Amino acid sequence: MKELIVNIQDDIEKIFLLEDKILTEKYTDSKFKKRLEGNIYVGKVQNTIPGLQAAFVNVGENKNAFIHLKDILPKRDVAKEQAEEYSNIDIRDIIKSGDPIIVEIKRDSYNKKGARASTHINLPGRYLVLLPNSTFITVSQKIEDVNEKNRLINIIKEKIPDKMGAIIRTSAYGKSEEEILADLENLINKWKDIINIKFNRDDIPKLIYKSNEILDKLLIDLMDKELKNIYINTEENQIKIKEKLKLWNKQDINVILDTKPLEEHYDLCKQIENSENRKIWLKSGGFITIDKTEALTAIDVNSAKFVGDKDLENTALTINKESAVEIAKQIRLRDIGGIIVIDFIDLKDDENKRELVEIFTNELKKDRTKVQIEGFTKLNLLELTRKHICSA
Repeated sequence: MKELIVNIQDDIEKIFLLEDKILTEKYTDSKFKKRLEGNIYVGKVQNTIPGLQAAFVNVGENKNAFIHLKDILPKRDVAKEQAEEYSNIDIRDIIKSGDPIIVEIKRDSYNKKGARASTHINLPGRYLVLLPNSTFITVSQKIEDVNEKNRLINIIKEKIPDKMGAIIRTSAYGKSEEEILADLENLINKWKDIINIKFNRDDIPKLIYKSNEILDKLLIDLMDKELKNIYINTEENQIKIKEKLKLWNKQDINVILDTKPLEEHYDLCKQIENSENRKIWLKSGGFITIDKTEALTAIDVNSAKFVGDKDLENTALTINKESAVEIAKQIRLRDIGGIIVIDFIDLKDDENKRELVEIFTNELKKDRTKVQIEGFTKLNLLELTRKHICSA
């Protein structure tokens, strides 16, 4: 059973997702921290950097957004060998300083780095993500039934306008043609409204679409996935959530006004504290450490107090398997995005490595966002990438 606990105090919104009383996701949204991710702007190219095949785009915020050539060209044009992708293209032939450009913010600014932008717009709905500047139609990897995949693709293919594409979300599984097409029509109309906004060159840069808040995104993602209860500590927001669920025809979800302290919800405070520690102890006596840098997140597995048996390979496999389950949980709980590198205890046997990756892959299937395992590097590190939930 899935439950949401929403706690709002002093313009700080804390949101916790629990599955069978266990904390699995947590988010903080503040009115004092401006989130740009998912926003769509008509920006102005500030300057191009040929050496990086990139440009800076003024979107009207404190820092210019960064855009790479691969995020400007149509995706079908860059699906080549990496060495050939951009060798014959000069970004100055695509955009020039002063040009207007419609971009979506894919990643918020971080420390001294500006936001990351792209012309590959993603407009999320309940069952679909509309791709107004792409032409491909794809289905969530979490839908494995081939017949259902084909059914969903055929529904969209018949009705989607030319030069548009879509990602069919996991929530579309088993939904009727009418429900899916209603969502498609809503997204198409929303895109028409966005591009029909009137402005002149003096108005640029201009925000033309504001992304949903974190809570709205979670509601859209979870309302068709066994979400039963929402606990909210303010009556005003309880009414707002009920109105949204009524609009989405999801009145079977209980929205409960509950002002008791967070720690009285399933020992939540202790679960939150554990989710923020650098070191996480395992039941066996081993532990993992999680260190986040600007470039990537490094996770290290240590046997520590775990003795195991005399066979070092079996000892390593046992602690690695337990670690894989915990790492998958922590990645989701902390919403770790980007490149993740895991230093498991070295395994000699290739079959043991395959077993470890299989266990890890199955645990990652519980995640609601896209996770791609790249495999072991030459240094025996497991490399993967993950997309932030809030941008998924």
